[in-house]
Amino acid sequence: MTVYDFDVKTADGQTISLLQYKGNVMLIVNTASYCGFTEQYKDLQNLYETYKEKGFVVLAFPCNQFGNQEPGTDEEIQTFCENYGVTFPVFSKIDVRGPNAHPLFVYLTEQIPGVFGTKMIKWNFTKFLIDRDGNPVERFVPQTNPKDIAPYIEKLL
Repeated sequence: MTVYDFDVKTADGQTISLLQYKGNVMLIVNTASYCGFTEQYKDLQNLYETYKEKGFVVLAFPCNQFGNQEPGTDEEIQTFCENYGVTFPVFSKIDVRGPNAHPLFVYLTEQIPGVFGTKMIKWNFTKFLIDRDGNPVERFVPQTNPKDIAPYIEKLL
């Protein structure tokens, strides 16, 4: 199993397969508009712009499970992200933990547990780096600035 085995919903409600990103290095992030880490959108965008021509993409999944910091509709979230100049895909809002967690995030947390082996996501802007074969290879805590992930991305490109 790889991330390519999962379908996700776009912000406009279409279901797509992550297979369309096959061959790319991906950074999958659970995001929120009103989080202390929201400024990371700028650095995520910079990473995307720096490496997209080499086969890198950021995939953002808004989530309202942490402090109700993503209360808006999918349309409102898209508008908010435009204010940060975001051009990478921002998908429909999902749950990333608990009984209604999206299967993609269940898979990611099982493949790369967090600190002390915990499988749950503790906060917004947890990041998962995926290799060109669709395998999760690294997990980064919310506090990790996206620009600090650049060396890991470069190794996979």
